Amino acid sequence: MTQDDTTGRRRPPGAELPVVGGPPAERADAAQNRRRILAAAAAMVAERGPDALSMDEVAKAAGVGVGTVYRRFGDRAGLAYAVIDDREVQFQAAFLSGPPPLGPGAGAAERVRAFLHALVDRTEDQLGLLLVAEMDSADARFTEGSYELYRQHLALLLGRIRPAADVRWLADALLAPLAANLYGYQRRAGGMSVDRVKAGYDDLLAGLAPGGGSAAP
Repeated sequence: MTQDDTTGRRRPPGAELPVVGGPPAERADAAQNRRRILAAAAAMVAERGPDALSMDEVAKAAGVGVGTVYRRFGDRAGLAYAVIDDREVQFQAAFLSGPPPLGPGAGAAERVRAFLHALVDRTEDQLGLLLVAEMDSADARFTEGSYELYRQHLALLLGRIRPAADVRWLADALLAPLAANLYGYQRRAGGMSVDRVKAGYDDLLAGLAPGGGSAAP
């Protein structure tokens, strides 16, 4: 594993990169059911919005029993994250092995900025689904999504910028504004633009530059 590689939540043995959206090996009929369920869920979200996502209705549309949907995805949050996963796989590939500055090859500060800006865009694009996923379970953001991968990626880069800092805490602090409920509140009730959110991140990152402030021991 290279220094830039970090551990994802569904990393298969021997894989070079985490595959968050990659399902485990399964029987052909189970794989077919999974595809039908996800297609039905994606169609429901596209036609009626994320709030309409229903385990019962998805099961009916996919032609499977509702117990199959619950066994496979756990709850509505798990189903929402599964619909999100296709975009997530692309995003992970971009920051782990894509071109700089988001991917390897740029300086650590440039990569942190590019990552956070890209994560703002990703949150904006799938905000409705993320709200469903994160609000259905208090811990869903930390246990069902790619949070730990994001945290490790940021901690690795932050350690190169501020070696003496508590980089795990800083990584959590940088990810906190992109919790779906807070980001949604800022965008909808607060009237903040995407550009304003990104500018706020730039202000935060300016303080992390060497000499920009005191580092936690």
